[in-house]
Amino acid sequence: MSLTLCGHPLASFCHKVLIALYENGTPFDNLIVDLADERSRAEFVRLWPVGKMPMLRDTARNHIIPETTIIIEYLDRHHRGPVRLLSDDEDQALRIRLWDRFFDLYVQTPMQRIVADKLRPEGSRDPYGVDEARSALVMAYDMVEEQLADHDWIIGDSFTMADCAAAPALFYAETLVPFGDGRPRLEAYYNRLLSRPSFARVLDEARPYFKFYPYADRIPARFHDPEIAE
Repeated sequence: MSLTLCGHPLASFCHKVLIALYENGTPFDNLIVDLADERSRAEFVRLWPVGKMPMLRDTARNHIIPETTIIIEYLDRHHRGPVRLLSDDEDQALRIRLWDRFFDLYVQTPMQRIVADKLRPEGSRDPYGVDEARSALVMAYDMVEEQLADHDWIIGDSFTMADCAAAPALFYAETLVPFGDGRPRLEAYYNRLLSRPSFARVLDEARPYFKFYPYADRIPARFHDPEIAE
């Protein structure tokens, strides 16, 4: 098997790439990187000195591919499956890339800022920065609500790379800043994402690790235990 994904089952950016792989049934080896383990970290950093997950390794083409968007575009170009996550139409492809970046920059980034602050020692936390991040999520939610005015997925009737980005970003962000009752389209979209088999599989694989999430108590019980119904 030529493809190996280096990542971690709890990491939201890793989820984004896993969704893309599962959408197309792309065969790959899933290598869990433990950054707290010196040997695991050293091997990963040797391949990608930046040290951020995920990273894809393609031994058949002798390529190391970092960054989630680049990984998914690489898969679409060199390991294409039946589900097209990008588009051959240039204008449509730009819209997909725009909303892919939107979820990475304006949902994932503020979400991770809030989580990172939770992990800081007492006395070094940044309440102002957390408030800014919460406000950014509210703005992003409103923009997504407007964007979903007349279609099921974020840029139309087809599931794309942008939806791969949306799913994990919204999953974790909602535990920090709930969507609220005034965004019915966002809520319905989120439920469609949860029902997508590729994302359901990702969450099932992440279940044993949710206890390590700093806001684990805010993840609904059904995601911790599939036998629990809300």
